[in-house]
Amino acid sequence: MTEYTTVSIPKALSERVEETIEGTSFSSTSDLVRFLLRSIVIQHQKEGSLTEAEFDEITEQLRDLGYLE
Repeated sequence: MTEYTTVSIPKALSERVEETIEGTSFSSTSDLVRFLLRSIVIQHQKEGSLTEAEFDEITEQLRDLGYLE
């Protein structure tokens, strides 16, 4: 059985994410966060480390989704 932990985000951000994922295959904020974190970890494991450009791209994607200001 998979164990889970809780990650807290501001309510306003949660509401923005809910609006963002409406009409997508993501059924919840948790689904989107798991997808994003998995993507980052997989990329890191493939490359051994993220290049500055890759890090910038991920940062921009997270900013566009409202996870970063």
